[in-house]
Amino acid sequence: MRAIGGWIGTGLVVLVAGYAGTAGATAITGAGSSFGAPIYGAWGEDAAKDVGITLNYQTIGSGAGQNQARARTVDFGASDAPMSATALHDARLAQFPTVMGAIVPVINLPGVGDNQLHLTGALLAQVYDGEITSWNDARIAAVNPGLALPDIPVAPVRRADGSGTTFVFTTYLSQSWPQWQAQEGAGTSIQWPVGEGARGNDGIAAAVRNTQGSIGYLEYAYAAGNHMVMAQMRNRHGEDVVADHASFEAAARSAKWADDATRRVDVLDAAGAGAWPIMAATYVLIPTDPTDPAQGRAVRDFFVWAFDRGDETARKLQYVPLPPEVKVGIESFLKQ
Repeated sequence: MRAIGGWIGTGLVVLVAGYAGTAGATAITGAGSSFGAPIYGAWGEDAAKDVGITLNYQTIGSGAGQNQARARTVDFGASDAPMSATALHDARLAQFPTVMGAIVPVINLPGVGDNQLHLTGALLAQVYDGEITSWNDARIAAVNPGLALPDIPVAPVRRADGSGTTFVFTTYLSQSWPQWQAQEGAGTSIQWPVGEGARGNDGIAAAVRNTQGSIGYLEYAYAAGNHMVMAQMRNRHGEDVVADHASFEAAARSAKWADDATRRVDVLDAAGAGAWPIMAATYVLIPTDPTDPAQGRAVRDFFVWAFDRGDETARKLQYVPLPPEVKVGIESFLKQ
C-alpha cells in the first residue's frame, strides 16, 4: 500500500519514515504542490526501501512550496507554476520538471455519469465567470445533444489557497476565452468572480462530492482515486476526449520544452491529435547553495533515483514520465 494516505482530508502529508533496511538512511523534506503529492509519496516509499532515502513531504500548495524553498525551511519545494529565470536566480534556486499530468473537471450532477458531460474551454470559463448559472443553459446543451441536463444551479468550486493547479487551470481558461483573459487572467491565486473556495485537491474533491450541481478541477490522480465523475473535454482539434493515459500521452508527445534555466514545458492545449487539453508539468525547486551540502546531495540522489527507477510508478498513478532525452539532461545537472 502506498504511503499517500486518504485522498480526502484536511491536508495530505506524505511521510515515509522509520525504514531500517539501509544503515545510515538519510531523511529529506519537501513541501508544496498537491498535484505532485501522490507521485512524491509513492517515490518516497520506494526509495526508502531501495536506497534508504526517506521523505517527509507536506502538501501545502505551490505558492507555499516556492516560499519554503526560498526560505530554506525544506530541502526542496514543489510547484506546478514554474518560476521565472530571474526569480530563480534571485532566490538561488534551480528548477526542473519531474512528471507531467492532467487536470480534469469533476462534477456532481444528478443523472449524469462519468464522461457523459462534454465541455469546452470556453464553457468552463463562462461557468467560472458566472456567465453560465444553470446546468440546462443552452450553451451547455448545444455541445451535449441528447443528454438530459438538470435544471439546477451551477455551483463552481475553486481553490482557496495559492495553487499551481489553479495557475494551470486559469491559464487554460485565459487561452480559451478572451473575456477571461481580459478580466480575471491567470495566476496561482486570483480574484474569482464566483464560487466556493476549498483548500487543496482534497478539499475540492470533498466539496464537489458534498454539493449537488457542483463542478471543480482536480489533478487526475485525485479524481480517479476518489471515483469522481469527470467530464470529457473538447481539444483544439474539436475532438471530445476522455481523460485517460492515451490522451495524456498524446498531449505529452507534442510538448514544447524551454531551453533555458527554467526547464519549463508547455503542454497546455497541445497540438497532438487525441490530446487532453489541460496538461502541465510539476516542478521541483532546490537550492543552488544548500545550507547542508549532505542534505542537498541526498535530494539530488533521490530525484536521480526517481528518474531512473520511478517511471512505472508514475504511470500507475496516471502521470506521464518525462521523455528520456529530457531526463538525461536533468540527471546530468543533478549529478554535478
